[in-house]
Amino acid sequence: MESNGKKYPRFRDIKLSNFINKNTVRNAFFMTAGIFIFIIGVILYGIILNSLEDSLEEEMLKKGFTELKNVNLLIDRKNFSLSVYEDTVLIKSYRISLGKNVSIPKTKKNDGATPVGEYKICDIDTAHKYYKFLKLNYPNLEDGAYALRRGFITQSQFDQLKFEFYYEDCPKLETELGGNIGIHGIGRLNYIFKNLPFVYNWTDGSIALKNESIDEILSVTEKGTKVVIK
Repeated sequence: MESNGKKYPRFRDIKLSNFINKNTVRNAFFMTAGIFIFIIGVILYGIILNSLEDSLEEEMLKKGFTELKNVNLLIDRKNFSLSVYEDTVLIKSYRISLGKNVSIPKTKKNDGATPVGEYKICDIDTAHKYYKFLKLNYPNLEDGAYALRRGFITQSQFDQLKFEFYYEDCPKLETELGGNIGIHGIGRLNYIFKNLPFVYNWTDGSIALKNESIDEILSVTEKGTKVVIK
């Protein structure tokens, strides 16, 4: 339609435009609702899985233990699990999250990877930002020797790491190997992350478990407890 040289949209075009707008809004609403329902379903499924998990104490009694005296921890990077052993007897396994870079073992700071090797708990922080933190004595001598061969650290730095490994609880020297690696909880977002029924690797290289699992592990471990990461 034209009037005085001006063009006006036809009534049919206006109706079609309104229909498209309403249809777009409706599709967006259904998509958002679908995503919301999916997330709720995932969390509910995770809650059910967590409710079926037996406590560490219950698992101990099943194996015939009322207390554990020779605890060691085994962390399996491929299966995303942390297992509590009494000597060689498996007591309980937990699902864990690792460093964002799961394709390699840790060799340098800021590589986002979790280290591989034999370590021990060298310090315990019960007021950590991720709830509680069981610090590991990373880097160990093998980590230091590897870094020395690669030129990541100097001979004097390796000698200092060696001294700290034998005579200090935790390494204090800051090098290209990085540090501050340990086993910790989730912290304030515990309720959300613990109910995810899948593994989400989000740490900078440490091993993360739900807060309740850290409490269980802390009840049977201490400074000096052996931790093997493979």
